[in-house]
Formats: sequence, C-alpha cells, structure tokens
Amino acid sequence: MANSLTAGSSPTPHGAIILARHGEPALARNVMLSAREYAAFWAKYEIGGILPDQSPPERLRKFVAESGTLVSSTRLRAIQSARTMVGERVFPHHEILIEAPLPPPNFPSWFKLSPKLWGFTARVWWWYFNHHAGEESRAEAEARADAAAAMLIELAEGGQNVVVLAHGFFNHLIGRSLKRKHGWKLVESEGYKYWSMRRFERS
Repeated sequence: MANSLTAGSSPTPHGAIILARHGEPALARNVMLSAREYAAFWAKYEIGGILPDQSPPERLRKFVAESGTLVSSTRLRAIQSARTMVGERVFPHHEILIEAPLPPPNFPSWFKLSPKLWGFTARVWWWYFNHHAGEESRAEAEARADAAAAMLIELAEGGQNVVVLAHGFFNHLIGRSLKRKHGWKLVESEGYKYWSMRRFERS
C-alpha cells in the first residue's frame, strides 16, 4: 500500500486519482439562520468563490504541477482553487463534479442553526429521508458519482495521474464508487477539510 502522495508512484498501468477539496469559501458562516435563510445562504455559497490570498498546501501544489491531468467542477470555488496553483493553465471544468444539493428540511422559522449545522442536518435529511425538495435526489447523485468515477478512470488510463478539484461530499461519493463499483483502493486520506486530498489507486 502506498504511504504518500508522491506523483507517479502508482504501480499499475492506470495513474492515481486524487480527489481534492477546494479552498475556504469567501462567504461568512458565523451567522444563525432559519431553514429558509439557509436555503438562500446555500444558493449564494454555490455561486461564490474562495477567500483571497489563500496558500494551498505545498504538497497539493506540487502534485498538481506534476500530474498528467487536472480537472475541476464548474463551481467558481473549485475553479479558483485550481487557479491558485496553475495560473492561466487550461484545464477542463465538468458539471458532473459539482456538489450534491443541500435543501434544508422545512423546520419552523424560529428554529435557527449555524450554516455548518444546517449543512449536516440537510445532508442527513437528504441521505436518509430522501428530502430533496425537487432537486437532485440521493439516487440521482449516486448515479452521477458513478459516471464521474468512470470518467476519471478513463482519464487515468495510460498511467497519467489525475487531480480533481471539487467538493467534499461529492468527492466522497466518487471515492465510494471507485471502491465499491470499480475495485480501486483508498491508499491515503487527509480527510475532508479544505484543500485536503484523498488518493485512490487501482487494485
């Protein structure tokens, strides 16, 4: 089992797939919100970018520089995160990599939570109770993750390492698909914090 994220270390004809989360978003989160207010907050979050003057970890920066392929989601926070490392280098943006939705449950207006707790609550309702409010359902997101995993595997054919700048939970779904549907192994994880990486290699 590999113990580092060193570029080019995959022992198989396929390159490694690195799922990286974007940098810290610019939208302030030290507020208390009702369900309706959180829905508006999430809509702003989805179109916003990252805080300026962030420094990605040197390890991620180096790996991106040495990778054969870099892709991001179409969300601004993912694109800007990649731009902090590659400048004007051209790389594709794929809508299939955007985050799964977070519609909050219909709690009364007096019930308020922080955005972090709303995110957790909304994800539980979406995952376990199929609350999607007309947006993408869990089943639909899992199917999209399967398609995204297949796309990334194709990009990794021929030994090229692939780095993905995308989103915490949807990266989790892609990783889940890589392991369960395609037989890839998670060989290193930095968790799901901003700028973190999770590396998968083909078994």
